[in-house]
Amino acid sequence: MQAPSHAPHSSAELVCELCRGFYDLGWASGTGGGISIRDEDGIWIAPSGVQKERIAARDVFLLDAAQLDEARILRRAADPALRISECTPLFFNAYRDRGAGAVLHSHSMWAVLAARLFSPEGGAARFVVQGLEMQKGLRGKGCFERVEIPIIPNTARECELTESMAAAMAAHPDVDAVMVAGHGVYVWGESWVQAKTQAECLDYLFRAVVEAHRLGLPLEGSPA
Repeated sequence: MQAPSHAPHSSAELVCELCRGFYDLGWASGTGGGISIRDEDGIWIAPSGVQKERIAARDVFLLDAAQLDEARILRRAADPALRISECTPLFFNAYRDRGAGAVLHSHSMWAVLAARLFSPEGGAARFVVQGLEMQKGLRGKGCFERVEIPIIPNTARECELTESMAAAMAAHPDVDAVMVAGHGVYVWGESWVQAKTQAECLDYLFRAVVEAHRLGLPLEGSPA
């Protein structure tokens, strides 16, 4: 198979566009966060440890979508100093186990604070919300249902989250997200549109629960 060139590609450009948007939302500050998109060529993924709002299409890696046990690079970033995202094995969980078309990782403050409410010590737990309209933006959910998003403990290296994330996904097949205590959230979808939509709706729900707690407002499912 001939390796793709470094010419601009729509999916690579889309990764860059979305990273800029996520930076503006506060999801990818300080080189954190990222996104990957699967298309007919493979899996396009942002590099690790870079300013996400400044990456160009030539910086985006292309990985073999048929090889999900380990990363097989089909196209490297034009800059040889760049490396693939630390999130790669976690993204692969959603591609392999859920057939995702896109996966994103957010370092949103609201995700971190919401996880802290339900997991004060940083252990395994569940974020719970019920009765909010934005739940309808999540796959298969209505506004009056009880939504539970798994929270897993953080680790020193991102790749060390792979097994606990996969276990949390298996235990919660009805949702497309896993929160990481003190860290952020992983969200996926059948397409980049669904992944982005669900990430935005979840961030709204995280913020609503955190603000309700701060104001002392009753919200079903939230910690007392």
